[in-house]
Amino acid sequence: MPAWAAEGRAALVAAALALFAAAPAAARTADLVSDTQFRVCADPANLPFSHREGGGFENRIAELFAAELGRPVAYTWYPQATGFIRRTLGEKRCDVIIGYSQGHELVLNTNHYYTSAFVFLTRADGPLAGVDTISDPRLQGRRLGVVAGSPPADHLARHGLIGRAKPYALMVDRRYDDPSAQMVDDMRAGEIDGAFVWGPIGGWLAKTTEDIPLVATPLLNEPLPPRLFYRITMGVRAGEDDWKRELNALIRRKQTEIDAILTEFGVPLVDEFGRAVITQ
Repeated sequence: MPAWAAEGRAALVAAALALFAAAPAAARTADLVSDTQFRVCADPANLPFSHREGGGFENRIAELFAAELGRPVAYTWYPQATGFIRRTLGEKRCDVIIGYSQGHELVLNTNHYYTSAFVFLTRADGPLAGVDTISDPRLQGRRLGVVAGSPPADHLARHGLIGRAKPYALMVDRRYDDPSAQMVDDMRAGEIDGAFVWGPIGGWLAKTTEDIPLVATPLLNEPLPPRLFYRITMGVRAGEDDWKRELNALIRRKQTEIDAILTEFGVPLVDEFGRAVITQ
C-alpha cells in the first residue's frame, strides 16, 4: 500500500483493532499462520506493486520469500480500498501484506525494507524537468496534477498552487480506475504540466512510458510538514510477534535481492531519513 494512502483512516483503525481484539487471547502464531503456504494479501490490479498475473514487484518479493521458506505462494485478492485489511488479514485468509507503511495501527509492522518518497513526474524534455521542490518558482502558474488528500496537496496549498491543480482520486478500485495512468494521459494531452505521485508509481511510469519521455524527481527538500518520504514494511496481524521476527530475518538475509527487484521496477530508493537518493 502506498504510504500516504494509509493516512487518515481513523475509522478503519478502530474497526481493525476491534476485530483483532475479538481473536482468542490464547491464539498463537502457529494457530493462524500457514506452515504449508506463504499466504499473501494483495490487490489484483495494483501495478507496479501487485497484480493477479504476477507482474508487480511485491509479487516478486513474495516469490523470493516463499522460495526461501520452501512454500508456494498463495494469494488472497482484494482491492486496496475500504475493507482491505478486514477482508484479508483480519479474516485470517492470508498472513502477510508485502507493502505497508511503517507506524500505522491497522497492522503489526515488520522492519522496513525500503524507503521511498513522493516524486514530481514531468516530461524529461520539458521546462519543469529537474524540479525537486514544490516551492520552485517554475511551478507558479502551471497546471499540476495531485492526488486529492495526499501529502503534496498540503504543500501545493502552502505555496499557492492548489487553485490551478487538477485533483485525482485517492481511494479507487484499480481494476476499474487508474489515476496514475490518467495523469500520464493528461500530460500527453497538455492538460497538466506535471504531477506529484508516490515514488514507486512515478518511477515505474517514467520507466515504462514509451511514447513520451518522463522523469520522476524525488522531493527531498521540503522543510515543513507533512513529510514526503515513508518507510515501507510488511504487515502482519497484531500479536504475531514470532511471525514478524521470522519475516524480519528474511528481510535481513534477502535485502540485496529485494533492492535489485525494486531498482528493476524504477522505485526511487532514499535513505531512511529521506535526505538523499540511494538509487533510482
